[in-house]
Amino acid sequence: MKITALALGVAAALSLSACGGSTGEPAPGSESGAASYSIGIATIQSHPALDAVTEGFKAAFEEAGVEVTFDEQNAQGDQTTLTNIANTFASSDYDAFLAIATPTAQALANVITDRPVVFAAVTDPKSAGLVASWDAPDSNITGVSDLNPMADQLKLIQEAMPEVKTVGIVYASGEVNSEVQVQEATDAAATLGLEIRTATVTNSSEVQQAAESLDVDAFLIPTDNTVVSAAESVIQVGEQKQAPVFASDESTIERGAAAGLSVNYTQQGRDAAAVMLKLLEGTPASEIPVATQKEFDLFVNEAAATTQGLTLPDAIVERATTKY
Repeated sequence: MKITALALGVAAALSLSACGGSTGEPAPGSESGAASYSIGIATIQSHPALDAVTEGFKAAFEEAGVEVTFDEQNAQGDQTTLTNIANTFASSDYDAFLAIATPTAQALANVITDRPVVFAAVTDPKSAGLVASWDAPDSNITGVSDLNPMADQLKLIQEAMPEVKTVGIVYASGEVNSEVQVQEATDAAATLGLEIRTATVTNSSEVQQAAESLDVDAFLIPTDNTVVSAAESVIQVGEQKQAPVFASDESTIERGAAAGLSVNYTQQGRDAAAVMLKLLEGTPASEIPVATQKEFDLFVNEAAATTQGLTLPDAIVERATTKY
């Protein structure tokens, strides 16, 4: 049975249940004889956005009724631990792997070439060296990008703060996805009459000092894992400087940023599950283009904005998807 509907996993999963997968063996003790799989999940660290990817991924499999054993590993922000996780996965007999965030995907890509690797929460997989092109990955790796519309983020800041001239971005110099976003923001700012001022960090403990070093009208937090994990530090500086903080993921807005456009990271996980199911079904990664989200949700936190010296315009609040 071959089902081609629904981009998400349910239909594909139903197909899988009937056809079997790459290595799918009947589940131990399974009365139905349906295929079962073992999937290793690795993340660079835990924060709400990345955690939501895992939740969405697992939920899609559960809802599809596909029997899966997950092995979840968290590097807690440590590159050596991440390398060890990747090597352990490479020597395992798992059927496939989910790599959450760019450093994780790069670590797994370095050592796993014989089984599918699906990435999620990766901003620019081509710049990260994960795929040859967005349309035609040429190896065993493909996935879902969380590329955020930086120009739209800056336009949102201008709408909220018509007098804004300078926007500060703190980012981790070692994260390729962050460098891509900063470059996009810088390019967009030039056309919008804004100036982007940046400060780099190497770990989360440096985020507050980096934010304090920037004299700006507002802050924008990109989808940078190091900075998002320490978002409260930027928010605190924003309150002190009365420079509102905008963010690129929902969780940071819930935690105290004023507003922002965000990828739905639970949906990222679901989309990654859909890709994984296709791979397990036997579709080569080269035939599965990197997926992106086309629509972004607007989140606002009016109380946080007020604390940072900003009254959000009614027009922004009224069209927000979620208000905290």
